[in-house]
Amino acid sequence: MSHAEDQSGDRRDFLYYATAGVGAVTVGAAVWPLVNQMNPSADVQAASQMRVDVSGVSEGTQLTVLFLGKPVFIRRRTADEIEAARAVDLADLVDRDARNPNIGPIEAADENRSMPDYSGENTGEWLVQIGVCTHLGCVPIGDGAGDFGGWFCPCHGSHYDSSGRIRRGPAPENLPIPMASFVDDTTILLG
Repeated sequence: MSHAEDQSGDRRDFLYYATAGVGAVTVGAAVWPLVNQMNPSADVQAASQMRVDVSGVSEGTQLTVLFLGKPVFIRRRTADEIEAARAVDLADLVDRDARNPNIGPIEAADENRSMPDYSGENTGEWLVQIGVCTHLGCVPIGDGAGDFGGWFCPCHGSHYDSSGRIRRGPAPENLPIPMASFVDDTTILLG
């Protein structure tokens, strides 16, 4: 094999690799805008979180906010409500899943449904849940309504206790807990 034939083969290999590289970059440049347009827009990303000032929520009252198109109940529970919720035998529950994405799949004990305060201590004082009945999507009424001192859906008769767990009626699941945490002593971040 002569020196000229060897150079011709090297040149041909280089041209193949260079053409393939330019082609890959061109395809990537053409595909990137198509993939990037599927990402959520800035306004959607901004709406996916919400800060709620709870400094005005006194013990035994509830604040309802609209988050991602759904009502969210933020309740500051009394010692009696906490005691009643923690005294429930888990065997008596219709749904034994806490439905709390903040801590993953776990039993529906009140401690697993209530939210820790800013210091990380879970006294059970704060309960944050999505206020949509799990039967057909109605909004339950609160302030101790129903047979278990929590929420009651008058549309079809679902009764929830003071921890938002379904106790009687057609609803199959507990009221879900949204992603939520305290960012300071008086502000809850939803989402």
